[in-house]
Amino acid sequence: MNTILKPDALESEAIHIFREVAAQFERPVLLFSGGKDSITLVRLAQKAFYPARIPFPLLHVDTGHNFKETIDFRDKLVAELGLQLIVRHVQDSIDAGKVQEESGKYSSRNSLQTTTLLDAIEEFRFDACIGGARRDEEKARAKERIFSVRDDFGQWDEKKQRPELFNLLNGKIDHGQNVRVFPISNWTELDVWSYIEKENIAIPSIYFAHQRETFVRDGLIWSASEFVYREEDEVIQERRVRFRTVGDMTCTAAVQSEAATIAEIVQEIKASTLSERGARIDDKRSEAAMEQRKQLGYF
Repeated sequence: MNTILKPDALESEAIHIFREVAAQFERPVLLFSGGKDSITLVRLAQKAFYPARIPFPLLHVDTGHNFKETIDFRDKLVAELGLQLIVRHVQDSIDAGKVQEESGKYSSRNSLQTTTLLDAIEEFRFDACIGGARRDEEKARAKERIFSVRDDFGQWDEKKQRPELFNLLNGKIDHGQNVRVFPISNWTELDVWSYIEKENIAIPSIYFAHQRETFVRDGLIWSASEFVYREEDEVIQERRVRFRTVGDMTCTAAVQSEAATIAEIVQEIKASTLSERGARIDDKRSEAAMEQRKQLGYF
């Protein structure tokens, strides 16, 4: 039987999951992108372990093509809360010859993050990676369990997942395996924004409407940047936009918006007919783009 959880129940469930991670794993890490979902995870982790500090580090896999506003916010948050931040760079994976940079009109470093992430997991021997993915975002993410096992190559097989009956979370893994953990898996985009509004959580300015140099391709609004390939006939124009997701600049499109407060964002989302991932360029490569990336070890 499906049960619709109310906001307080969603928070309680997430806090329970965080405490299960601390109880069942030796070397967990929180995957942090500087986006609204991972920022929400930080707040939930604070509550789960209060008055102690969050007992594990944050890990950011930096493509080098992120929005400056996001990186500035990341560093400010970490400094204010006294958190441990580990940053690993996709550029290092490129320089080592482990991955090859794409070229051309749709070139992106987004998928290259997988190798950098898996290397970081092996380097620090993380056995649980806590992420902000939600089931309502995308169909491959809808298949994930809350404790989702990866094999010793970091790969995910959606056909070999464990049942999670009666909300029991089984963190038992074999040597070399690790688990991806999704505490807000049952939340929706609107749940996250409502929680941010209720808790008065600070977020990067990029989420609010602002003037930005952009161009339009394939019906999507791309940021004009040295990192984003642009054809000569793709004209730069200043538009008033905001972002619903915060990822690599080469795969994250903006939406036109006048929402300048969190309350206005909540109202905008309630009225929107565009899905949250509808502005993600990386999801448009194929019908199974996300699932294929996840099978290889993506977030």
